[in-house]
Parts: sequence; structure tokens; C-alpha cells
Amino acid sequence: MSNPESNYTFKKWWKEAVVYQVYPASFKSRNAIDKVDGWGDVSGIIEKVPYLRSLGVDVLWSSPIYKSPQVDMGYDIADYKSIDPRYGTLGDVDLLIKTLSDHDMKLMMDLVVNHTSDQHDWFVESAKSRDSPKRDWYIWRPAKGFDQAGNPVPPNNWAQILGDTLSAWTWHEATQEFYLTLHTPEQVDLNWENESVVAAIYDVMEFWLSRGVAGFRMDVINLISKDPTFPDAPITDPTSKYQPGERFFTNGPRFHEFMHGIYHNVLAKYDTITVGETPYVTDIEEIIRTVGSNAQELNMAFNFDHMEIEDIKTKGESKWTLRDWKLTELKGIISGWQRRMQEWDGWNAIFLECHDQARSVSRYTNDTDEFRARCAKILALLETTLGGTLYLYQGQEIGMRNFPIDWDPDTDYKDIESVNFWKKSKELHPVGSEELVKARVLLQKKARDNARTPMQWDATPNAGFAAADVKPWMRLNDDYKEINVEAQMSFPSHEAGELSVWQYWQRALQHRKLNKDVFVYGDFEDLDFENEKVFAYLRTDAAKKERWLVLMNWTTSAVDWTLPSGIQVTSWVLSTLQTAPIRSGQPSVTLRAFEGVVGRCK
Repeated sequence: MSNPESNYTFKKWWKEAVVYQVYPASFKSRNAIDKVDGWGDVSGIIEKVPYLRSLGVDVLWSSPIYKSPQVDMGYDIADYKSIDPRYGTLGDVDLLIKTLSDHDMKLMMDLVVNHTSDQHDWFVESAKSRDSPKRDWYIWRPAKGFDQAGNPVPPNNWAQILGDTLSAWTWHEATQEFYLTLHTPEQVDLNWENESVVAAIYDVMEFWLSRGVAGFRMDVINLISKDPTFPDAPITDPTSKYQPGERFFTNGPRFHEFMHGIYHNVLAKYDTITVGETPYVTDIEEIIRTVGSNAQELNMAFNFDHMEIEDIKTKGESKWTLRDWKLTELKGIISGWQRRMQEWDGWNAIFLECHDQARSVSRYTNDTDEFRARCAKILALLETTLGGTLYLYQGQEIGMRNFPIDWDPDTDYKDIESVNFWKKSKELHPVGSEELVKARVLLQKKARDNARTPMQWDATPNAGFAAADVKPWMRLNDDYKEINVEAQMSFPSHEAGELSVWQYWQRALQHRKLNKDVFVYGDFEDLDFENEKVFAYLRTDAAKKERWLVLMNWTTSAVDWTLPSGIQVTSWVLSTLQTAPIRSGQPSVTLRAFEGVVGRCK
């Protein structure tokens, strides 16, 4: 049944939830399989459930823990109904669901159904012969021809998403055809045109929902429908043999049909939380077809505009570029999506970090020792005062930052995207060249690896992530002795004293929940938009009985900000630099360096 009410008047638990993303390999290791590769596991997650509840978390979202060869850290799934041994067992997941339930929390799983691993039984069978019953479960095409050296030419010129110098097609020698692999050669795109594939995906979803999972984050879900003619992409990078082809495989001709099928055949039977990773799409009308209150597809989707604010796009989409940006640009993106979702009756997924992005304190603010904690807290204030469902990534609650520039790209970076970029850079530029130095800077600033270093629990060897005699699968950030959960939870504080980043997140989340009519569902009004130093906005509840003013100084110096006429603060309730309210009733406010405040208004 369609919902005739607005997303902003019709209240649901998932709209008010605080979702915490766990990157399992790097969260907490309890059952190391061997002493060589310390790897996080489900038992480690279970151990930390009380910790997450104390922070204020309602839903735990886990990145993939399914059986996988780990070419792309579990996003290459070999069996949707089995848990990879390095993470544990199905029994462990059942215990996790129960433990979460005991703490009034829920589990959201990562659903990766655009592609599988090439080691999945489905693909193994598909690749046996052209006559295989599962041949059409994947996208196979003949070579366009053969080059002068006798090498097969791919069906089109699409580039891989995680390796743009490589073809999105992989040659299969045994059956003399190509198969589509948009991400890596080991991640094979499923053919959603095949009804048996769709039925198998429904079955996977039912398997997990019936076990008690509360919903799914759907990985690159808007890539499941491709242009069936598979045309060549226009040339946006003349130096590359292969070109970005996202216009031909994003929100394709049957995408919404497929999503309606998922909703009506599976999701409608359960009270689920669903969020889509839907890259390449920014058109509000198209987005609302997926996340509008009557869309019958997904509850919400991640918008990546703010994640691409540093990118130079004069030559098409390019992650591996860097530019300076102004606060008004960030304000425009955030305020724009707050307003558009309300006006179009959609729903926002509020996030600043995830496993695919660098650390927010390093990319949006100042991560020096002097300002890191202050900046991490204004980002916490920002997230907790925006409308939508709030997503928090592991380590964000203690202000974890990018690792140092001196880390070795040849040994310390693990992500397949980073490895491909560095390999390409070394092939193009000689050692010691200015271009290679710039490539190293780009890695340190933008690599996904920055979000994947082990969680920093305490100051003991391995930061409490794994036993001291175990070598973690990835190097720990060098600053773990100073920046860790134990230090921040026990940070000495009093009524007039400053809070740690963790303590501030806890308090800000409590404040958001106590005032959800304003901060989850309320109206948003940007104030003083042209100001390049201060981000200011009003939040108002639907009944217009409450108004709250949010102010953030985005600079390293104190700033005076004058309250507009008609706005009088009766009490300052939250400050990122002190717990006691600051004086109210003044026509102007002095914000210290990277200070944020929230005030109740008349």
C-alpha cells in the first residue's frame, strides 16, 4: 500500500535511528585464525555491542562478512548464505542478532547483488560452457574482433570502475567470450534480465530477513540494469584506451522495475531499513523515484556530492584529483539536499564517512594535533543537527584521521583501487618526478585505505584491536596511543569542562533523540549563506513551536556572528568546547576557533 502521508509527518523507527557502520576486518579481532594476519571477526563485534549502545547506536550496519576470496574486501561474494571463516560462522551471526536485540538494537547487512565473485558457484557453472544452464546468469558477449597481435577486442570501450586503465570486460579463454566485470576482473556482473537471477536474489534476501536481519545497505544497487546494446562510451580521456561508461549502466532502463520487484516480493513483508548506494545520479526527480515516500523502492539513498567536493571534473569524473574548495560550496551541497528532500518528499541519509571515503576530519576541516578534536566535534554537531537518518562510521566517534604521508604506497596501502592507481602512476611517471610525488599526496588524501586502518580501542600494542602477539592485516595508524576509545571515554570532564570527541558524540546523539521532532523531521533554513567562515542554520519543528539555531565556526580564529533580527536565543544548550551553556540574550556571538553551538530560540 502506498503511504499518503509525507516522509516528514509519517514517523518511522528507521528515520530516527542512529546507524553505526562496522568494517569487520578492522573493528575488533577476538578469534585470530593465525598469528600472521589479525582480522576482525563477528565475535569481536559481539563484544563491543554494549559499547555501541552506550554511545547511542540503534542499528549496526556491517560491511560484507560473507564467504569471499577478499579481492575487494568482501564485496566479491562467493556464497551469500555462508560466513567467511575468518569472520566466524552463521551461528556467530545469529548470536550477534540476539545480542543486538537484547540491547534494543538491530542488524543491517550489506547486500551486494550487482555482481558476485568469480568463485561463486553460479559463475563457476556459468563458465563451464556456452551451453551451461547458468550461462545467462552473467553478461557474456563475443569479442568485437581481434587486434593485429591476435588479442581479442572487448565488446566496448568501458573502463573498470576500480582500475580505469583496464577494460570492464574479462576474456574467458575456455569458452572464447568476454564477461562483464565493472569493478575488478574477479567481480562478475549478474544478468538481472534473467528471471532466475532475480528469484535467486529474492531468496538470499529472505534468507537473511527471516534470520532477524532488519534490512540492507544495497551496494551499487543502481547499476543492476544496463543498456542492453552496450554501446561505446564517449571519449572523455583521450590518453586512456578505456572510458568511463557509467551513463550506460546507471539507473538503466529496467532499474525501477527491478527495485519495485524487490520491494513488493520481499521488503514489503518486513519492517525494514534500506539504504542504497546509488553513485553517478544527482537529479532530484530521478532520485525521488527511488526514495520518495510513495516510491516503493528504498527508504533512502546516499548522496555523494559532498564526497566529491575536492574532485576536478573538467575531464569527466575523476576521484584522483584535488582542488581547494570554499565553505559556501559545502554549505550549498548540504543545505541544498536538506531543502530538496523536504520539498520533494524524499528522505536523507546523513553521513560524512564510510569505508569508501577518507576520514572526514582530514578532508573537511583541520586534522592537526592542535585542532583535530575541535574539528571532529563540529562535524559531530553538523551530523546530529541535520534532518534524515544519521550514519556514523567506526572511528569517527573518536575523530580518527588519515594516516601520515610517509606510509609506503607499495606496502602499506591494501585497497585494490589504491593499488591500481599507484601502479598506473608508476608506469606513467619516473621515480622522483613531481607527478609521482603528487600521486602519493593524492593517495594520502583520498585513498579508501584511510578509513580501513584497525579501530583504535586503547594504547596497548595493536590498539586493543588484536592480541599483542598477532600481526594485524593492516597497519595501525601511528597516532593510536593518543587517539583511542579508552582515553576518550575516561576523559576527565566536569560541568564547565571540555568534552572529548567521544563524549561529545554521546551527548549530541542524546540531544538529537530528545529533540527528534526538530532535528530529524523539522524544517531547515540556511542563514548567512555567503559567509565563508560560519555555517549557520535554523531547525524548526512541524508545529513551529520550537526553533533551534546551529552555528559553526569553520576557521582557526575567533569569529563574531550577529544574530539576525527575529532570532533571539533563550539558552545555549550545546557547545563543542564546553558543557555549560554560554550566556544568552546577546545580539552577537563570539565563536572560538572551530567552535560549534546550538541554541534554543524564541
